[in-house]
Amino acid sequence: MRLHVTDLKPGQLLESDAFNHSGVQLMPAGSLLNDSDINRLKLHGIDYVNIADSVQLPDFPAPIVTSSPGESLMKLVPLFDTTMAGTASIFKQAMNTGTIAMNEVDELLQPMTEQLVEQKDVVSLLLLLDRDDEYTYNHSVQVGILTYYMASWLGYSAEDCYNISKAGYLIDIGKSVVPQELLHKPGKLSTEEFRIMKKHAKQGHEIILASTGNELLALPALQHHEREDGSGYPYGLRKDDIHPYSRIAAVADVYSAMTTTRVYQSKQEYISVLCELYGLSFGQLNAEVTQNFIKNLLPNFIGKKVLLTTGDTGMIVMNNPNDYFRPLVKTPHGFIDLAKHRYITIVEIYI
Repeated sequence: MRLHVTDLKPGQLLESDAFNHSGVQLMPAGSLLNDSDINRLKLHGIDYVNIADSVQLPDFPAPIVTSSPGESLMKLVPLFDTTMAGTASIFKQAMNTGTIAMNEVDELLQPMTEQLVEQKDVVSLLLLLDRDDEYTYNHSVQVGILTYYMASWLGYSAEDCYNISKAGYLIDIGKSVVPQELLHKPGKLSTEEFRIMKKHAKQGHEIILASTGNELLALPALQHHEREDGSGYPYGLRKDDIHPYSRIAAVADVYSAMTTTRVYQSKQEYISVLCELYGLSFGQLNAEVTQNFIKNLLPNFIGKKVLLTTGDTGMIVMNNPNDYFRPLVKTPHGFIDLAKHRYITIVEIYI
């Protein structure tokens, strides 16, 4: 969508690079505009820019403010421990037999999802799961949790939320038959190694189908690496060819992977990953699913403690309406508006 600069609003996303009349790039594609950016374009005499369609996030739900882990939240720790141990058992079962016992999956997931109904602070749950467990098992549990919440935020029924959560939990079951040396390789995979790794999508689909005969439950395992622009695998599907359950699983998978330490990559800060997801929602990840996820997750950060690149610690007190991913932080030295002080970023977020 081509807009005159006088019609631009904070929160819109540049669809293509913006250059001045001398050919110097002012802002790259994917930039999230704020008031300063818009004024800069005007000062350089720019008349029109290309803006991505439907980039305004809806109004945020009420923020969830927490000062410390609540008693109900801490009660989940032994439940997570049990779920993690059970996940390891399920993966070993798939490796040895090519099938999984779905009654064992339900015995793990049902108690956990029943607790999720009462727990609204999703970020605290993720921080609680930010541990040194085996990545594949931790990731599976995180994706199961995230897909449950995402389905509920999108208006699915309680039954569908559980089924989507179960499908999300199982998306990486195909990794049970991937050689362990590839799963734990600290460096970048070679072309041949990546070809083998990509097989986990089809292998997971086969394991779930052999265990349940339920294609709907198996599809997210097959499709969670597909992308709406056709750049994904294993089939290069586009947009409506990707099942709605798989679109949800794809967003949960990417967010969990980027915010968790892996053998070959350090975790990234939670809010900055949301910003990356926002950019991916204009081409690769489904826009409705991704932006609904961001809208519902951002209020969870209010009240969270943070470490800044300045060395200061503080607390997020407000989401910035002009730049969703640069909040207002209260520190012992005063308030810091990260939208104005763009050289300052959040290093880490704590419960």
